[in-house]
Amino acid sequence: MNDDEMSYAKAGVDVNKSEDAHRRIGKLIERTFSQRDDKFGSVFLGFGHYAGLINTGNDKLLALHSDGVGTKVLVAQRLGKYDTVGIDCVAMNVNDLICLGAEPVALVVYLALQEVDEEMVAGITRGLVKGALEAGTAIVGGETAIMPDVIKGEGKGFDLAAMSLGVVDGKKVIAGDRVNAGDVVIGLESSGIHSNGLTLARRVLNGMDMEEELLEPTKIYVKGVLDILGKVDVHGMGHVTGGAFSKLKRIVKGGMYLDSMPDPPEIFKKIKKYGKVQDREMYRTFNMGIGFCLVVDPEEADRVIAISRSHGTAACTIGKVIEDRGIKMKTDSGDIWIERW
Repeated sequence: MNDDEMSYAKAGVDVNKSEDAHRRIGKLIERTFSQRDDKFGSVFLGFGHYAGLINTGNDKLLALHSDGVGTKVLVAQRLGKYDTVGIDCVAMNVNDLICLGAEPVALVVYLALQEVDEEMVAGITRGLVKGALEAGTAIVGGETAIMPDVIKGEGKGFDLAAMSLGVVDGKKVIAGDRVNAGDVVIGLESSGIHSNGLTLARRVLNGMDMEEELLEPTKIYVKGVLDILGKVDVHGMGHVTGGAFSKLKRIVKGGMYLDSMPDPPEIFKKIKKYGKVQDREMYRTFNMGIGFCLVVDPEEADRVIAISRSHGTAACTIGKVIEDRGIKMKTDSGDIWIERW
């Protein structure tokens, strides 16, 4: 990489170090699982997937997840526009829950503030409500903390996160164990940059008149995906967030060859051009126009695409499952491995 080429690590986020930290965290928290053995809430699926699953004593499992908005809050703060990041907060939670086949049920929200600003809080709350209504879930509570010594900004500093709860039939969990070579990968369009890669995007686009575009909220896929699950035998699903397409390794034993990706939206072309960002870095950092993936039998592809489109979300076949271990991407500069294992 040349000195003038930008990367996520140069912008301050080293994905490899983050993955190493996650592995260490996983080994530590696994020690807590036995606390619930033979009790309500025993662990069915622990750390490392899109959500955790716990037993309820009957055929239903509870899915748990937590996520936030990331450095997108800085864009909202800079523009003084707070009515979209609440949608992002809901989306980043519920889109992960549905990856395991779970229906989102409820959220609790954590809002940390530099100082109380009623207009800002009202805007954030409007976004949360809009997102929850779109996802068909309830916001049942949460916490607001005033922390001027921790949360910094020009009087408008804040951070936003939530914990989410879903429910899934234990016999209908979709964890990727049935994904096989020959399956096809269906990609659902994103609404823009969503809520990942903002640290790199902000660094590259700093000073350009594009900040409003960075605030376009993350698309919520819940209703369309749940409809698909009710009509199609889906083998695996992935939400394209932090780590972008490299995160699809969670749902595949072999690998994927994504050879039919759509032309990326203009925002990603500008980041690549002005930041001189390499293709591999782009596809490991950003959704590049595809925010959610479903893996199905080839005969089901057209049906999945049609159902998604009926919910207002464009979809297309973007690749296939292969036996080689890793995520391979076809780009204008040739085939590249996004991730190998």
